[in-house]
Amino acid sequence: MKAAARLIVAATIAVATATGAAAQSPAAAAPDNRVMVVPFENANGAARVYWLAEASAVLLTDDLTALGVRAMPREERLLAFEQLGIPPSPVLSHATVIRTGQLVGAAQVVVGSYTLTGETLTVRARAIQLDSGRLLPEVSESGPLPEIFQIYGRVARRLASDSSPSSGDPETGHPPLPAFEQYIKGLVARSPSTQVGFFSQALTLSPAFHRARLGLWTVYTEQGEHQRALEVVRQVSPNQPLSRRARFLASLSMLELAQYGPAADALGDLGRERPDASIVNNQGIIQFRRPAGTSLVKASFFFEEAARMDPSDASLFFNLGYARWTERDLAGAVDALREVVRRDPADGDAHFVLAVVLQASGSSVEAGRERELARQLSSKYAEWEARPGGITTMPRGLERVKTELDVPPALRLNDAIVAAGQRDQQDQALFHLESGKRLFQAEHDAEAVAELRRAVYLAPYQSEAHLMLGRVYLRTGRLSLAVSELKISIWSADTIAARLALAETYLQLKDPAAARSEAQVVLRRDPGNLDARRITERVAAN
Repeated sequence: MKAAARLIVAATIAVATATGAAAQSPAAAAPDNRVMVVPFENANGAARVYWLAEASAVLLTDDLTALGVRAMPREERLLAFEQLGIPPSPVLSHATVIRTGQLVGAAQVVVGSYTLTGETLTVRARAIQLDSGRLLPEVSESGPLPEIFQIYGRVARRLASDSSPSSGDPETGHPPLPAFEQYIKGLVARSPSTQVGFFSQALTLSPAFHRARLGLWTVYTEQGEHQRALEVVRQVSPNQPLSRRARFLASLSMLELAQYGPAADALGDLGRERPDASIVNNQGIIQFRRPAGTSLVKASFFFEEAARMDPSDASLFFNLGYARWTERDLAGAVDALREVVRRDPADGDAHFVLAVVLQASGSSVEAGRERELARQLSSKYAEWEARPGGITTMPRGLERVKTELDVPPALRLNDAIVAAGQRDQQDQALFHLESGKRLFQAEHDAEAVAELRRAVYLAPYQSEAHLMLGRVYLRTGRLSLAVSELKISIWSADTIAARLALAETYLQLKDPAAARSEAQVVLRRDPGNLDARRITERVAAN
């Protein structure tokens, strides 16, 4: 847990547990989609209810969930805004809101505003249908300020008026209003000390309001006060709905405090209740961090099982490759790390770690290519290389602790954003690839290289782009570069075309054994391949 953002997400992240509502509802999504509620605008700028901007999103999310709508939790919304570089402001354009919702896989976004006139609160809300960008009819409710929960409950019912019948009641389960106000103020406060003050006051007003305890855990953890974080989260009652999450957060605190035995016991209990890849991953982290020789079970055992449970999560494969390196299983480490960069080509740490493993395996050319890809993604990797033994020494502390629990792969926010970003990148990469092909055919080699390198930057494992680059370099006599590009092409997708181009390159490098080897690979797949036969004949003739 090196990044503060991950710690924040860990505090209270969850997925909506209600079943999906009917797809035709203004606020209800299909079972595999969700609704995102963004903070409301303080329309008349009433200072005393500034906190209602965030509270509107929190309350409506809770109320819609109670009515059977799959509403996105606040923590995922904040992470989405952070990853997309969007300020968490209630005043966002509809275009920004629509784009954000699309990237996180939401079906609809709820926007709105509120005004306070005297003691009367008026709330206006409307849903945006993301597939069409259409604004659905506005919903408006008013009432006395102390009846905030009832007002937002009525708004939620009207937004979800067509949803399937639900036994949930959006107006039950709320804490006393003064405690809720302090809690929201703690969420939006800027300084840790102010946050602690608000959350503590919320608990004074309502000791059973355990959400505030998870808020305190977040603040203490972000400040590195892991013992205080552990103490506060242990106060969540075992029979509370937040108990499972609280116990998971306690295990994270114990992990940071190097209390590996108790952390392992806590994770074991959680896993027996309900298995989850995050639990198994963190059990592997414990084994990874324990002193050598203190456990008979390898960390890679847990990481391999976690990756089997959730093969869509690149971080699990990263931990597996990282652990296999420490266990001196170089081939296994390479396999796992290649799975990472296939799932997320923009994972710079994975490219750099893969380079170190390849270098140790004797594959210096391939290692150099991975280092180049890492440098394209961030300048920090050049700094890592500059350290003593930088290209052969594995950086420490890169293992990835999972801070989300019970999140189905289809709903994992980061995967949705990465997938959307990759789709955009792939579209751009395809554009540059097609442009590079045309330039290659016209023998405009310098321009072709520029276009193809843009394609490779956007999609590092686009096999055809590397094949085209290899052919350009072969035609222009840059044979070592051609070999590198063609090997990358083969790693990405082992095609006959790439093998033949590599064999031709080896012939020009006067390495007949390597040329024959590549040609024979082709002939084993396609015994009648005339190009491969000609290459073997040329080798024999020389």
